[in-house]
Amino acid sequence: MRESISGKYIDEDRQGEALVAVAENATAGKKLYLESYGCQMNFSDSEIVASIMNTQGFTTTQNPEEADAIFINTCAIRDNAELRVRNRLRQFIQIKKNKPELLVGILGCMAERLKTKLLEEEKLVDIVAGPDAYRDLPKLVATADSGQKAVNVFLSREETYADISPVRLDSNGISAFITIMRGCDNMCSFCVVPYTRGRERSRSVASIIQEAHDLFAKGYREVTLLGQNVDSYKFEEVGGEVINFAALLEKVAEVNPLMRVRFSTSHPKDITEEVMQVMCRHKNICDYIHLPVQSGNSRILELMNRTYTREWYLNRIKMIRDYIPHIGISADIITGFCTETEAEHEDTLSLMEEVKYDYAYMFMYSERPGTPAAKNLKDDVPEDVKYKRLQDIISLHRHHAFESNKKDVGKTFEVLVEGESKRDSSMLKGRSSQNKMIVFKADENIQKGDYVMVSITECTSGTLIGNMVKN
Repeated sequence: MRESISGKYIDEDRQGEALVAVAENATAGKKLYLESYGCQMNFSDSEIVASIMNTQGFTTTQNPEEADAIFINTCAIRDNAELRVRNRLRQFIQIKKNKPELLVGILGCMAERLKTKLLEEEKLVDIVAGPDAYRDLPKLVATADSGQKAVNVFLSREETYADISPVRLDSNGISAFITIMRGCDNMCSFCVVPYTRGRERSRSVASIIQEAHDLFAKGYREVTLLGQNVDSYKFEEVGGEVINFAALLEKVAEVNPLMRVRFSTSHPKDITEEVMQVMCRHKNICDYIHLPVQSGNSRILELMNRTYTREWYLNRIKMIRDYIPHIGISADIITGFCTETEAEHEDTLSLMEEVKYDYAYMFMYSERPGTPAAKNLKDDVPEDVKYKRLQDIISLHRHHAFESNKKDVGKTFEVLVEGESKRDSSMLKGRSSQNKMIVFKADENIQKGDYVMVSITECTSGTLIGNMVKN
């Protein structure tokens, strides 16, 4: 059944799209329509949900109007994300008016944050399930089927879903996510994640390695190790040996040299020289690190409880580039945090000038109820000022990304082929080790999952363009 399910995912933060699980040649039985908004962890969780529901006889459908159940996997990290979900739920309620037996469920971080409010006050859903309650979904569906409201938002200190084989919803069949840990212990003052996903807990090494082997056997050639704070992974084996992230990364890289390995998201405090040494030892570990900075000003970083200063972060960047000079680096950046001055905003711009990120996720600060910042700090930067500062950051980043790509013109990169270019079916696409998208002309016999060398001839700010180099 797994091979008959495909899907698409576009990061909601970047393009406002959604994951839609699609079943081809669906057999008789109940149908599930599944959307996911937000981060890669939500996408990975949706694959677990699809697997659990598949065991209960549900196949997935692309059409919500033919579904027996609609689940929307949600993000709570910004107010805009929650508004989008509410609007989507209201659309589903219109479908439900013509199909009263339809069950509508909200999953994930927004479900955990709002709990029964969407059930009791707004009456938008029949089922509410937090990120640690997906095993309970069959019971919740049965409860809702009986006419009762079904809720489970219990946060677990043990749940990792390690024994569940995810239904892979990524339609390219080449890249897959492996969640290695859940939750977060960092308690950044602006962030709701510790309250919606709970404390950190790591999956067993054996289950992660087995999943990697299974993916390679099924034709996947790239895995991304996922966690809210992936580099704080720590698992104690039965004999007492503690496996940290560097050791796990090496074990995954050793599964097969033809399988690329990526990881996200890293906290700057946990990127160690040991991790860099492992990356240097294994060619199949991609030369790319996502290292959120959030702000370039030390006072703002202290208010955010990021546990590092501007200077310390820049030293981490230097350490990383000392090991791998050509590495790709991306970041998260928040502008307009509580009490941020214009001079402190300029500090963020100057840090960007120093680092020159290859990619960045850039946002205006959005106060989240229940966080330390919401309780103890005043969200006092006007929205128009936040917006102007965000435009400064976006403009500077686009300049840096374009300059970075121009430096790659004339170079040759190894590319893992993901399929045809969406804009030109005569071209193929894939990513470099540095996570840059490359579109290129290739021989007709090149297939998805092949590795090819591509010479770069031109670029845009977001894409490298070139030709395959024949052996």
